Amino acid sequence: MFEYFPNNYTWSLAVMSALNRGGQIAEIDEACRSLKDFAGVKALHGDITAQNAWFESWVRMAERVERLAQADEMAGNLLSAGRKFLRCGLYFQLAERMPSHKDPRRLVAYKKGITAYAKGLQYRREPIEYVQVPFEGTYLPAIFMKAPGASKTPCMVHFNGLDLTKEIVYSAIADELKRRGISVLIVDHPGVGAALRLQNLTSGPDTERSASACVDYLETRSDVDSDRVGIIALSLGGYYAPRAAAFEKRFKCCVAWGAIFDYGAAVESRLKGSGEPSVPGYAEHVNWVFGTDSFDKTLQIVKQMTLEPIAHQITCPLLVVHGENDRQIPLWHAEKTIAAAVNSADKELKIFSLFDGGAEHCGADNSTMVVDYMTDWIAKRLGGYVEGIV
Repeated sequence: MFEYFPNNYTWSLAVMSALNRGGQIAEIDEACRSLKDFAGVKALHGDITAQNAWFESWVRMAERVERLAQADEMAGNLLSAGRKFLRCGLYFQLAERMPSHKDPRRLVAYKKGITAYAKGLQYRREPIEYVQVPFEGTYLPAIFMKAPGASKTPCMVHFNGLDLTKEIVYSAIADELKRRGISVLIVDHPGVGAALRLQNLTSGPDTERSASACVDYLETRSDVDSDRVGIIALSLGGYYAPRAAAFEKRFKCCVAWGAIFDYGAAVESRLKGSGEPSVPGYAEHVNWVFGTDSFDKTLQIVKQMTLEPIAHQITCPLLVVHGENDRQIPLWHAEKTIAAAVNSADKELKIFSLFDGGAEHCGADNSTMVVDYMTDWIAKRLGGYVEGIV
């Protein structure tokens, strides 16, 4: 993986996220160049000065691109404005990744980011709707993208991981699903994005609750073939998606974009420093995600998040993709997920190598390799556009 900050995996991973999701390399370099003096020991230990430097530099870049977008907007050049608003939204969301969630500036940046991104999608004429998925007396914020072609299309429900958002996911995979005739419902489910930040909906082991609500919603849409719905999720979603598929039998396929067989084991391994990269503020962040006031309480929740007792209930086609050089989640999580899914007659483990690319966590070093493979696999299972066959 290209490591802009050689001694700071977390900051380098964020840079790769920007590169993989539409950021411009000159803008990324300018935002990061002044951060090199902050990226070492202080940043690795959660120093507030380093967090502030990251936040302020990325906000400055977001605001610059926003001014350029607004100039295009005033001139009536809406396609050009839209492209810049998408980058502006991405940069605001990158800015808000590093500070504590208790920092009030973080929520301000988040709101600016999702507003800019929504305007970018509108001006770029993306075939999307912002929708609200009814869920237990409230709703889940989501983006629905309708694939072109048939009046009724297959659709994937896309969940996040520990710390991503529907906007960042959209920029990573939506276009490739669209090209294969697969619609997608990208959801800020409990624990991430707007559901966490704006509605205080926290995560837990039973992700089938929110996943089932998404299928219920899709069944109300006349433009979705509800008999061809699958689920995909990345990072911590390597637990979320298989868990949902084990209980929600309306899913016709499941993709774990990076495996997590036992999240409790992964969290404890990180606490012990067993080779995983240091992530400043990790304990505070997971407490926020799971709605607890102590890490001991969070551990009680995450220790329940294992596929061991329920993977045998997965009966739909299952794809697990994982990088051989994933420095966050060891490969055994992927191997155990596949081995435990004994009742899935169509299951596959795809390991991405250092030689070919896509070998880091969720393919961070080259996400195109992973996205191509997953979307081809999905199209073949759900009946989308397959090469040579329309």
